[in-house]
Amino acid sequence: MGASFATHMLLLIWFFTATFCLSFFKAEPHVSCNEKEKQALLTLKRGLTDPGNLLSSWSSDQEDCCRWERVRCDNKIGRVTELHLSSPLDADGLWFDYKKRLGGEISPSLLELGFLNYLNLSFNDFSLSHIPSFLGSMGNLRHLDLRDANFSRPIPHPLGNLSGLRYLDLRWNDFNRAPIPSFLGSMGNLRHLDLHGANFSGLIPHQLGNLSGLRYLDLSFNDFSGLIPHQLGNLSGLQYLDLGYNSDHLYADNLRWISQLSSIQYLGLSSIDLHKEVHWLQIMSKFPSLSDLHLSYCQLDNLNPSLGFINFTSLRVLDLSENHFNHEIPNWFSNLSTTLLQLDLMSSSLKGEIPESLGKLKHLEFLDLSSNSLNGPIPQSLGNLSEIQTLFLAQNQLNGTIPQSLGLLTNLEQLDISNNFLIGPVDEEHFTKLSKLRSLDISHTPLFFNVNSNWVPPFQLQYAGMSSSKIGPKFPTWLQTQKSLRLLLISDSGISDKVPDWFWNWISNIEVLDLSSNRIQGDVSDIVLNSTFLNLRSNHFKGHLPQLSANVQGLNIANNSLSGQISTFLCHTMNRKNKLEVLDASNNLLSGEFSHCCRYWQSLIHLNLGSNNLSGKIPYSMGSLVELQSLRLQNNSISGDIPSSLKMCSSLGLIDIVLSELRFLNLSQNHLTGKIPEKIGNMKVLESVDLLQNHLSGEIPPSMSNLTFLSQLNLSYNNLSGKIPSSTQLQSFDALSYTGNPQLCGDPLPKCTVEEKPPKRTPIGKTEDHFENSNFYMGMGVGFPVGFWAICGILFFKRTWRHAYFKFLDDIQDWVYVTTVPNVNWFLEKLKSHHLSLPPRTKFQFPALSPVMMEDKATFRLECKEACYLAKIIQGNGSKKS
Repeated sequence: MGASFATHMLLLIWFFTATFCLSFFKAEPHVSCNEKEKQALLTLKRGLTDPGNLLSSWSSDQEDCCRWERVRCDNKIGRVTELHLSSPLDADGLWFDYKKRLGGEISPSLLELGFLNYLNLSFNDFSLSHIPSFLGSMGNLRHLDLRDANFSRPIPHPLGNLSGLRYLDLRWNDFNRAPIPSFLGSMGNLRHLDLHGANFSGLIPHQLGNLSGLRYLDLSFNDFSGLIPHQLGNLSGLQYLDLGYNSDHLYADNLRWISQLSSIQYLGLSSIDLHKEVHWLQIMSKFPSLSDLHLSYCQLDNLNPSLGFINFTSLRVLDLSENHFNHEIPNWFSNLSTTLLQLDLMSSSLKGEIPESLGKLKHLEFLDLSSNSLNGPIPQSLGNLSEIQTLFLAQNQLNGTIPQSLGLLTNLEQLDISNNFLIGPVDEEHFTKLSKLRSLDISHTPLFFNVNSNWVPPFQLQYAGMSSSKIGPKFPTWLQTQKSLRLLLISDSGISDKVPDWFWNWISNIEVLDLSSNRIQGDVSDIVLNSTFLNLRSNHFKGHLPQLSANVQGLNIANNSLSGQISTFLCHTMNRKNKLEVLDASNNLLSGEFSHCCRYWQSLIHLNLGSNNLSGKIPYSMGSLVELQSLRLQNNSISGDIPSSLKMCSSLGLIDIVLSELRFLNLSQNHLTGKIPEKIGNMKVLESVDLLQNHLSGEIPPSMSNLTFLSQLNLSYNNLSGKIPSSTQLQSFDALSYTGNPQLCGDPLPKCTVEEKPPKRTPIGKTEDHFENSNFYMGMGVGFPVGFWAICGILFFKRTWRHAYFKFLDDIQDWVYVTTVPNVNWFLEKLKSHHLSLPPRTKFQFPALSPVMMEDKATFRLECKEACYLAKIIQGNGSKKS
């Protein structure tokens, strides 16, 4: 009875407890959204462009707007509290999908959302419009994310009314070099302020020191100048501060204010001149929480402690690259063995041997000692870096053999030991446990591969650089096992062999291939090339020009033994689908006349067919190549007049477009007759004119005085006569530019004996020769590359964007010569498709470049190396030692 009573009591207690819990945790009934707010959202949608249909669920047919995608509501009252309108990630999850960006106009209907506290419009494209001023009236906003949304103009003053705002991100926009408005310093609740790469300039306002609650402040990659305000030292709770990569005129008179940032964890002062701070090491080592320290380009010259022991207790990332230490690597780095994950000492004027003590950094994942003057052997102790993923030792004076201990680095993904004096074999034992290796570069070293013909490597490379090292004379069969390769550079590597049967199909997935300057044999007549860029220059290939898939953008197959009619290649049905931008087939045995199939090559920018056996006239259909910037046809047997017009194409509106693109005109050593066309004056960007050794007659057209960018001129050995037109350009060249024209006179040649009647000028744009139906001028081959290094110059101007540049700079002449516009867009587009561990980030927009945060500098260095090498492939100097 007692047991039964106890059982009933327990059941009763359980029942009441369960009832209470159910009532307590009962879910609130869903409340539909406010009708007024629903209509406000629909109005917002109507003002936006939405190519990706991101707002497809926003429909009047679906009554509850709280269930729409990218909308969050308060479930209790049914009011919209959050709008997540950023661009989505692409299929790889690595980049934001720029084809699906929202744009258009942001409607003031947002003001109807009275409870909105979170607004994210990042990674969209608002076409350089201004940030809407009415956002300053949305008093409940706590989180405003406008990063990389293509806003411009100064920040509107009403934004300062958002006194409750805690998070403000404006990075990667373009504020037209405006100063930071001082009213940001009155937004006292801000915890996060990011103005990275937003094109601000002027002084950093001292009012920012009033934001006592600030935890995150990023002002990097702008153009600030003047003294860093010491008031920033008032931000005692600041955990993240980056002032790096601003103008050379941003400076700190001392670092005392930094010592007040007791909570700092990330400190970036890159490109700020700190050479006067003798005790910088002691100052930086006193922060108990400091984990990331970035001091590249700071003009530092001392790595040796001047006052006692250096004690970084929590440092994980140390970047001291691009400084001027001019001494050996100190041993105190080994004191960081329990914490340090990344150490970057690239291009810091270090000398002496690599100390064995670096092998004590047992947690190190990234080590960059490249581009210094380090000598001696690679220490065996580096084999103790069991966590290392990236090891860059390139461009030093290291000698000796590669230690076998490097083959024990099971986590190693990138190894670059190129441009050193290392000797001896690279054998299978060096790779025994390198199963994660994806990038290997041993280029420009005396090393030689010594592996069995049936060797199967444990790794799958994405990048292989072995140019100017010894991997021949036989074709390396182990390459066939590499299924992930996208970039293979083996120029000048001693291969003297026939291309194996498997090779041409195997390279179909490789994007960049360089086999130049070997002695590789094979008939390429019946192959189909699929790689994006190929350099087959200076080998022993024969047969007709190969067929091209639509993927091929660049082919350099110069200096071989190719033969056949050029028209067969131009008119091949498969080739008509091409996207080719670069073709260099010079110094071969190609023959025949150009055909009207030129019109199928609409993407061509650079065409070099010099030193072949071509004949006939230049067809008028070349006028359809509106992108062509450089055409090199020297040393052939091309005849006829230089086309003075494209009359047949004038209705297409192509004349001015074609002429305005050409920068280099080289038709030397042919059989051209007639006059230099008057219309040459329309070619405003011409930089070089070479008409050497033809049969041109008549006078130099007066229109040439309109040219203002000429840096090279060669009209010698023709039949030109009359007075050289007067201009600041034509008289700046010496007499050699005009020699071999006995009847030509005037400065810089001897004065004309009889003052001639000024020639009747033909108006620019009027035809001079009615029987020739063409007015397309042809340029020399260096025109195509200029654009590339113009962009690469931007890429490498900032510290983080320069990692690959050190390896490929031959000299200033190559630097100017090796340039190309189209490869920049190609390279940057490819960054998002290589399945690398990249964080989400913006991409470059050409011609205006958006700055990029390089969190993964090792990956970016690999990508940049690829871009720089593309230029070498176009030039044909990929095998030259940097």
